Amino acid sequence: MISAVGLCEEVRLSMLYGRVEGVNIKISRLVLGTMIINTAKKTESFELLDQAVALGWNTLDTAYVYCGGDSERVIGQWMQERDNREQMVIIGKGAAGNADRKKRLTPFDISHDLHDTLARLQTSYVDLYILHRDDPNQPVGPIVEALNEHISEGRIRAIGGSNWTSERLEAANEYAYAHHLVPFRASSPNFSLAEQVVNPWADSDVTLSGNKGKKEREWHQKSQIAVFSWSSMARGFWSGRFNRQTFAAVKENLDPWCVKAYCHETNFARLDRVEALSAFYHVSVPQIAVAYIMHQSLNIFAIIGAASKEELMANIVGLTMPLTQYDMDWIDLTADSHPVLG
Repeated sequence: MISAVGLCEEVRLSMLYGRVEGVNIKISRLVLGTMIINTAKKTESFELLDQAVALGWNTLDTAYVYCGGDSERVIGQWMQERDNREQMVIIGKGAAGNADRKKRLTPFDISHDLHDTLARLQTSYVDLYILHRDDPNQPVGPIVEALNEHISEGRIRAIGGSNWTSERLEAANEYAYAHHLVPFRASSPNFSLAEQVVNPWADSDVTLSGNKGKKEREWHQKSQIAVFSWSSMARGFWSGRFNRQTFAAVKENLDPWCVKAYCHETNFARLDRVEALSAFYHVSVPQIAVAYIMHQSLNIFAIIGAASKEELMANIVGLTMPLTQYDMDWIDLTADSHPVLG
């Protein structure tokens, strides 16, 4: 079994990095999701952030809506105390719907959320600002113009869209190029080895997973736009804490969105095969799931909500471990058999 324990120095050196035009420093291919970070657990949150940075995770994914803004506040306090803002890549997301308005993709809302985010983070800029949701009824022109105003003022280094279809991304960038503006450099769709059988959040979710994500996946592969995949571990489906046999006993304790979106036969069939492959390679189920993501022909950065030093380290092992094309096809159910495992 490849163990994360005791491999701190080795796995730190194994972190992989990429670039997004406009962002001044390299970006870790594993991005720490920060939905669990909050002021109620400030000490634990600081400890997790310290551990992540020590292991080479220099990129944090947050959003205006996470923990009612508390996630951003803790990150801001931590960066102030550690004096490390220039060493970190901060991904902010804004303009998502709220209880009052489901659609908030306007120049006013973008500016409102961005200014609050900067105040909470105690910084003058975010490295990558991603629009959390799209509203296809809104023309792309004013959106691109608004974002570029903030780029010009130094508040944003690069921009992107979360759950934007390829058609909308293309439209936004065609407008940007035609008007000599900065285009979208990143896309943040759902992507995982698990197929998103039921849309967990909204009808506007965009996924690259499974058969229904094939068209979007092919466009992202062709364009090589930077992909920041959310729910990379399928809300805990790839945690290794349960399988087909134990699911009924633990179902009530699982994330309800994991159960709703991913706990279906097509994914349990994948999990059966991942368990066999993990035993063959002497690695864990989560490590196989991470390796699958990183072996895609995508310019991908996986957002993962690791909650401990052990999980941070284990994910880096998955980041750098090899898989064959036979392995990839078999666990994704596109091949009926495996040359070694049957």
